[in-house]
Amino acid sequence: MKNKRPNIVIFNPDEYRGDVLSHIGNPAAVTPNLDNMVKHDGVSFSNAFCQNPVCTPSRCSFMSGWYPHVRGHRTMYNMMGLDEPVLLKRLKDNGYFVWWGGKNDLIPGDASVEPYCDIRYRLKKPIRSDLHRLKDWRGDPEGDNYYSFYAGKLNTDGEDRYYDSDWANIEGAIDFIHNAPAGKPFCINLALSYPHPPYAVEEPWYSMIDRKKLPLRIPTPEGWIGKPSMLKGIHERQNLKNWTEEQWTDLRATYYGMCARIDYQLGLVIDALKKTGQYDNTAIFFFSDHGDFAGDYGLVEKNQNSFEDVLTRVPFVIKPPKWIEVVPGVRDTLVELVDFVATVEELIGMEPDYTHFGKSLIPIITGEINDHRDAVFCEGGRMHGERHCMEFESSSSQNPEGLYWPRVNLQSSEGPEHTKAIMCRTKDYKYVKRFYEKDELYDLKNDPQELHNIIYDPRMKEILFSLKERLLDFYMSTCDVVPHKTDRR
Repeated sequence: MKNKRPNIVIFNPDEYRGDVLSHIGNPAAVTPNLDNMVKHDGVSFSNAFCQNPVCTPSRCSFMSGWYPHVRGHRTMYNMMGLDEPVLLKRLKDNGYFVWWGGKNDLIPGDASVEPYCDIRYRLKKPIRSDLHRLKDWRGDPEGDNYYSFYAGKLNTDGEDRYYDSDWANIEGAIDFIHNAPAGKPFCINLALSYPHPPYAVEEPWYSMIDRKKLPLRIPTPEGWIGKPSMLKGIHERQNLKNWTEEQWTDLRATYYGMCARIDYQLGLVIDALKKTGQYDNTAIFFFSDHGDFAGDYGLVEKNQNSFEDVLTRVPFVIKPPKWIEVVPGVRDTLVELVDFVATVEELIGMEPDYTHFGKSLIPIITGEINDHRDAVFCEGGRMHGERHCMEFESSSSQNPEGLYWPRVNLQSSEGPEHTKAIMCRTKDYKYVKRFYEKDELYDLKNDPQELHNIIYDPRMKEILFSLKERLLDFYMSTCDVVPHKTDRR
């Protein structure tokens, strides 16, 4: 394996939930390309978890193999510095031709991209307006759609698609595949925007989802008893309390349609790889940075310091190059996105020159082993007094007209809402340590929707103790990284 250097495609949608996949049993999901890849030459990890439930901290984590606490990457405005290990830069330094299209949310906006890629793709022709800026769909500020992110069916004005940045970047990646430079393996980093809200999609994807097949929506917790105060606050501010189930169904079906469009675009990239004879020599990684409420708990978008499975569980599908003897199918072992870096390293024979916490997934893909991790972790929030972690830089922080105001404004509160918190999740239980309010404990076998916090149940005393011990072990083993290069005394 070490003598072979496959091409790498990182297909990275934003805010794609781990349960919107047909091949793991969701009857409403339309994901034929992912399903086909898992059936024939790939593996889907049905219990994959991110390490932070918002964009930038998660991307810093999976591109380095570090947990957010290792170097303090736990806000939207603390990106990876040039001195820190970013996989794209490491691949470029190791002889890969790196093409990067789509979102950043990884390195500072004013940083040079030259160390990280050979091509930072720029759009070649005009695209439709970003729905974050085109806000006609929001309605009256006092209405029940102002903070819902629901825009619904997109008008293509007679075109066959709503030509946005995702379509442009897909076209750019396909063009690159057909004109890839000879003599070097390549890495394509496609960081797409869908299915990040606003919830909106054009035909045929808008009508593609059978609304009758949607799984039951997780209800709003009664009185929010035992749940984080941040969620209660967001729920009150988003003003969706009187939404009908029909409205929620339309929003959820639109989100599923956005996911179906992502799957279709993946299929276009796969077709280009096959047409150019490069599919067998390419490793494809499909995963998201985090999930989305999409109506569950009566909420939309995400939250920075709560860890419901709908936010933390993500799709993670890997198609290795042909010379890896893959056993196709679904694996339910616990994995983390930090494992991405370690898997790439083993695939291409790249030794890390720093300490990270990923574990290669290749032995699971080949069927050599079945177990991987006994627990997974996700973290977020801040301590009181950490004003630099309140994200005042966001245009939604103090302005009620901002799309994200219900959440981001609460992040500037010095109450318990934005408390620092961490999740320790096993197959059967989830424990959340919260600094300024009640901890959480869920029996996932009997309460998979995480509606009943049993943190004070005396019957759970031993389970709770074991999870706290596991959390202590986690922090002790990951609390720092010592540079591999020592200093002269």
